Amino acid sequence: MDLTDRIVVVTGGAGGIGAALGRRLVAEGAAAVVLADTDADRVRAVADGIGAAAHAVVADVADADQVSALVGDVERRHGRIDLFCANAGVATGRGLDAPDADWERSWRVNVLAHVYAARAVLPGMLARGEGYLLHTCSAAGVLTAVGDAPYTATKHAALGFAEWLSITYRDRGIRVSALCPQGVDTPMLADGLAAGHLGARVIAASGAVLTAEQVADVTVAGLAEERFLILPHPEVAGYARRRVEDPDGWQGALRRTVARLRPDA
Repeated sequence: MDLTDRIVVVTGGAGGIGAALGRRLVAEGAAAVVLADTDADRVRAVADGIGAAAHAVVADVADADQVSALVGDVERRHGRIDLFCANAGVATGRGLDAPDADWERSWRVNVLAHVYAARAVLPGMLARGEGYLLHTCSAAGVLTAVGDAPYTATKHAALGFAEWLSITYRDRGIRVSALCPQGVDTPMLADGLAAGHLGARVIAASGAVLTAEQVADVTVAGLAEERFLILPHPEVAGYARRRVEDPDGWQGALRRTVARLRPDA
């Protein structure tokens, strides 16, 4: 995908990967980048820092009506949406002790938000015969998120939905990519480490922790090649092969890592 003069929406745009994507997309020549987030002050500050090509919208991606309104507003202003980056996500750091409210929030933000976006944006894309959906699914969608049951389950669902979209609509001009980074230096990881969450400790010990800007660089390269799986950490592909070829060995290795990194170890 050539990003020059494109109209782009990025959810979760107030920080982390979303903010880095916004900056990089404008640098690549996008005509307009709309950053959406629930944090009004932060997302506006990010948009102001990027410049005139970026503007902020306050929206909760877990609310279907707000996603529909976001898409409708962008289409009215700019005539179309070329690339929709469903990037917002939430983690819990909880296992079976996670309350139902955490499961519900994870399901709505990590999965249903992608569904709401596709429902809202696909009609216009299909009418034009082209469009691109980028879903941030995390390496947890390919592998697992040790210590976070809701995140693991919902990211697997997000990746499955992205694959379904690609299979269903690619021949009608709709490209789909799933962005699946592992450790990234974002507030999500930093907050997890500060809270002592086991999953965050495992991620930090499992390989390089990339900057959000590095992830944005790899993402732009993946979009240019129209790759379905965009893996900022290339080792994730090797882990995935081992997980499929030797699931018992893979799980055993993770259990040993968990045992070594438990706070009480």
